Amino acid sequence: MSSTAVRPVRIIVAKVGLDGHDRGVKVVARALRDAGYEVIYTGLRQTPEMVVDAALQEDAQVIGLSIHSGAHMTLFPAVVQELALHSGHAAPGHRRLAAPALPEPEELVLEHHRAGDLVVPPLLA
Repeated sequence: MSSTAVRPVRIIVAKVGLDGHDRGVKVVARALRDAGYEVIYTGLRQTPEMVVDAALQEDAQVIGLSIHSGAHMTLFPAVVQELALHSGHAAPGHRRLAAPALPEPEELVLEHHRAGDLVVPPLLA
């Protein structure tokens, strides 16, 4: 009897931009690991290019962005654009982007810039 090993989903979690608050992203990374995902945390002050390079090098299926500085409307599209530049290096539709919790109008704008599936957690009121 042969068994095929199922590789866990590999997730890159990144703090993009100048935001220096990383406690929340570390909690999320730990929770994802505890749930069986393979998580690579890239650290603070990453550029969109650094995040996409790490995702390609690590063969990640998901990129999770943590942005508390308010620059998400600039940085999220920059990561998507960088992914598009490297789309020949990745399987089509293989990349998924997870955004921070956003108000609905901002979510709609970012959805316009998406590559793959945009996953946005609901805002807690």
